[in-house]
Amino acid sequence: MANFFADNADVQFHLDHMDLGPLVALREPNFEDAAAYDYAPSDAADAADSYRRVLALVGEIAGETIAPLSPQIDADGSHLDADAGCVRYAPGIRKALDALSKADLMGATLPRRFGGLNLPGIIYAMATEMVSRADASLMNIFGLQGIAETINMFASEDQKRRFLPRFASGEVTGAMVLTEPDAGSDLQNVQLRACQDAAGQWRLQGVKRFITNGCGEVLLVLARSEPDEAGGMGLSLFLAERGPSIRIRRTEVKMGIHGSPTCEMQFSDAPAELVGERRRGLVTYVMALMNGARIGIAAQSLGIAEAALRAARNYAATRVQFGRSIERFPAVADLLAEMKLGVESGRALLYEATLAADFEYALEQATEREKDAAKRTELNKEQKRYKRLAALLTPAAKYYLSEMCNRVTYEAISVLGGSGYMKDYPLEQLYRDARITSIYEGTSQLQVVAAVRGVTSGTAEKRFADLAAAATPAGLEAQAEVLGKLRAGLQQAVEFVKKQPADYLDLYARPLVDAAIDVYLGFLWLRMARRSAAKATSARRFIGRAAARGEQALRLITSGDRSTLDEFDTLVGPKFEEA
Repeated sequence: MANFFADNADVQFHLDHMDLGPLVALREPNFEDAAAYDYAPSDAADAADSYRRVLALVGEIAGETIAPLSPQIDADGSHLDADAGCVRYAPGIRKALDALSKADLMGATLPRRFGGLNLPGIIYAMATEMVSRADASLMNIFGLQGIAETINMFASEDQKRRFLPRFASGEVTGAMVLTEPDAGSDLQNVQLRACQDAAGQWRLQGVKRFITNGCGEVLLVLARSEPDEAGGMGLSLFLAERGPSIRIRRTEVKMGIHGSPTCEMQFSDAPAELVGERRRGLVTYVMALMNGARIGIAAQSLGIAEAALRAARNYAATRVQFGRSIERFPAVADLLAEMKLGVESGRALLYEATLAADFEYALEQATEREKDAAKRTELNKEQKRYKRLAALLTPAAKYYLSEMCNRVTYEAISVLGGSGYMKDYPLEQLYRDARITSIYEGTSQLQVVAAVRGVTSGTAEKRFADLAAAATPAGLEAQAEVLGKLRAGLQQAVEFVKKQPADYLDLYARPLVDAAIDVYLGFLWLRMARRSAAKATSARRFIGRAAARGEQALRLITSGDRSTLDEFDTLVGPKFEEA
């Protein structure tokens, strides 16, 4: 039987070597839920066993149920039924959602009092990867559990009681309704209006576009509640339920992820409820929602890349040309080695980012529970440290993994050659599905802008110092020295950039972030190498190639070349005449 957890040795490697005890202690205070819920863990070992059993269940559903449905889901797509006034999922999407709901996996991260499993984000990220490996478009519905998480974090107790059990049971799905025709990346420009009628009822009026699963039953809507205030401080977040005053005007015809409906929505005085406080919709609530979504897209990227790697690896082992399997041709062998290194590097970075976010949230909750003032201060200090780290790693992971996913699916088609371009093989679908990952929930360019702050502020360097303090694995002393030189060069580049005009940082943010990610991953590979001889081999390769990339990037950053900015009109030329 196919099981996407049991067959993935790298996921199991990380799970086996993670010290989740401190996180479990924060999320399960005194294991008090065990008295009220028979499925709640009674100690740390029980929690670890529970996590493994959940992942095995997700792996089985992904391998046995979802993956076989994926080709037909892609062919069927989701469509707007104009006569019925609703969006119809591909039949395979409904079957897959039913399977996940019956397994009680649709409220995985929610508290048990609302019907959830109280899983930490790291376990949910692993589950998301497996679902995405099976069908990337399904992840866009399964992965919207972040909507329920946002309700749990910021909504009133009454709203939580009314909405969250419905998410956990699988009765409803949701949508994060943010973007508009003139407000994509620039959410501060959202214009959909929220006004109160004479009875005090909030009403929403306007249009939203590019809304993933906009046909969901429960909608989190970003709207302008303060008409006289421009920018993000004029926006609030609202809960709305699907009804006659919310109409799906169209569904987009897309390159990939066909099973996930992307909707244009018309709100016509639709009734809604305010979430939390006015004016905090974008600055506080949506930023938290989007950070969770970005981790989700990073996990989706990893699942797609894992599927592509496997398809290419198996084809190369069985395809014989000129009397030998093509995996033995140096060019193909090098592609496969780089693809596997990229996937495993991405997994390490994703898990590092997810754990930082897990600890940030768990420490915030622990701080609120703590009565002792001195302990509260210490918890708060630790929470802020993880908040800074998560602010660096979340965009870095989304950027790195989505770009890696696109690269791996591209190279996988190269391994298969003409066969990879045909629908007889899964790679053409994976390639189409991959492309959106570096676009939605913030383009790669926006992730770089967010991540570079952590590089220039010193957050990255402080983390490098912590990682460098660990013992170097035997036999990797030369690699540790090379990594140390790259780290020092990165700091010199940061200092150089700080002395330049502000637009210079914008120009070279990407190579700065690339170099920082390479340094970070170098330390993660050294950490993994302490546990495994195979990981040590990969660490040597990664650090050697990262150093070569880094030296080139750092030379460019410190070159002072401003030609892109100063000579743009000459380099690019005038706008082309329309045909």
